Amino acid sequence: MSETPRPRGLSTEVLLGYGVGSLGTGIYSTVPGLLLLYYMTDTLGIAAGAAGLAVFLPKFWDVVTDPAMGLISDRTRSRWGRRRPYLLAGGLALPICFALLFNAPGAGETAFFYTLGLYTLCATAFTVFSVPYIAMPAEICGDYHGSTRLMAYRMGFMTAGILIAGAGAPLLVKLGGGGRAGYAMMGWVVAAVCLVALLGAFWGTRRAPFVREVSETPTPVTAQLRVAAQNQPFRALVGAYVLQVTAVGCLLAMVPYFAKYVVGGDEDTVTLLFICLVAPAIVTMPLWLAVSRRIGKERAYTGSLLLFAAAATGLWWSPSLSFAAAAGCVAVMGTAYAATQLFPFAMLPDLQQAAAERSGLRQEGVLSGIWMAVDKGGLALGALLAGKALGWGGFIASEAGTSVVQPGSAVTAIVVAMSLAPAALCLASAALFQRYPLDRRG
Repeated sequence: MSETPRPRGLSTEVLLGYGVGSLGTGIYSTVPGLLLLYYMTDTLGIAAGAAGLAVFLPKFWDVVTDPAMGLISDRTRSRWGRRRPYLLAGGLALPICFALLFNAPGAGETAFFYTLGLYTLCATAFTVFSVPYIAMPAEICGDYHGSTRLMAYRMGFMTAGILIAGAGAPLLVKLGGGGRAGYAMMGWVVAAVCLVALLGAFWGTRRAPFVREVSETPTPVTAQLRVAAQNQPFRALVGAYVLQVTAVGCLLAMVPYFAKYVVGGDEDTVTLLFICLVAPAIVTMPLWLAVSRRIGKERAYTGSLLLFAAAATGLWWSPSLSFAAAAGCVAVMGTAYAATQLFPFAMLPDLQQAAAERSGLRQEGVLSGIWMAVDKGGLALGALLAGKALGWGGFIASEAGTSVVQPGSAVTAIVVAMSLAPAALCLASAALFQRYPLDRRG
C-alpha cells in the first residue's frame, strides 16, 4: 500500500471544522449519562435495577456495532472520503432518535421497553457518526504534538458541549414545567443543537488533508481483530481508559441524586455542580497542553487520574461538608477531567499510526470502533453500577409529581457511588496504564 505525503500542519478551518462535531457528541453523551437514569426512576416510575439495565444494554450492543462500523468505514470509497458520508448519515439520524427518547409513553413496563428501544436506536446512530469521526485524526495529522493539538480543539468543543448539556438540560426541564413535559421540551431543544453541530463537522472537514490510499487489499475482519489484540500498547490504553470512563459514568449518573437527596437541592443545584465540574476543565486545558509538552502526554495522563481519584475521595465526607466544600472537590475533579479526556484520545492516533507502520495494515476504523465500544460501554457500565448501587441501598422509585423519603441506606449508596467507587476505578486505571510504554516521541 502506498499513500500521498501527509501534511504536517492543519488550517484553522480544519481544526475548527473537525472540533465542532464534538460539541454535538459531548452534548449527546452527557444528557443521557446525566439524566436518563434519573428520568426513568423519578419520572417514569421504572425500578432502579431495570433502569440501569435499560441504560447498559444499548451500550453493550455497541460492542458489536462499533468495530463493525469501523471496518465498514475503512473499506468505504466515495468522493467524500472514507469517513465523511457516515458523519452525514449519523448526524441526521441521531438528533431525531434523541428527541424521541425523552418522549416516552406510559409508565413502568411500557416506558421501560420504549426507552430501551429508543436508546438502542440512539446508540446505533451515534456509532454511525462517532466511529468514523474518531478515526479521522490519524488520517489528517501525522505527528506527536500535532495530534495533541487537534485533540485539544476536539476537547475544547466537547467540554463546551458537556457544559451546555450538563448546565442547560436540567434548566430546560425546569423551564418546560418539569416532569414529562419538561423532559420532552428538553429533548427537542437539545436535538436541534446536536443537529447543527454534527452536520457542522461534515461540512467543516470537506477540505481536510486526508491520507489517500492508492491501493489496498481487503483484510478479513478476524485478521484485523487479531492484529489489534496483539497490540500491547493499545490493550494497555484501552484497559486503563475503560476503568476511567466507568468511573465518570458512575459519577455522572449520580449527580441528580446527589443534588436532590444528599445536598437537598433541585435542577439548579445539578446545573451548579456541572458548572463546577466542567468550567475548570475548559480553563485548565492550555495548562494540560503545556504539561504534556514538558513531560509527555502519557505521564500527564497518569497524574490526572491520581488527581481525579483524590478529589473524588473527598466527596465521601460530603454529607457533613458545606455545599461550597463539596463543589470545591467537584472543581478539582473537573481540572483532572480535562486531562483524562484529552490525553487518551491524543494517544490513539499515535497508536494507530505506529500500528500501520509496524503491520502495514491501515485499520484506523477498526481500532476506533473498538475504542468507541470501550468508551460508550464504560459509560454504560458506570450507569449500571450506579443503578445497582441504588438498588442495593433500597432506593424507592417514583413517578413525576410524587414525593418519597429515601432510607438512609439509599443516601449512603449515592455517596459511595459518587465518591469511593469512582476513586477506586481511577486508581485501578492509573495502575493498569503503567503497562503502556511511556515513550515520549516528537
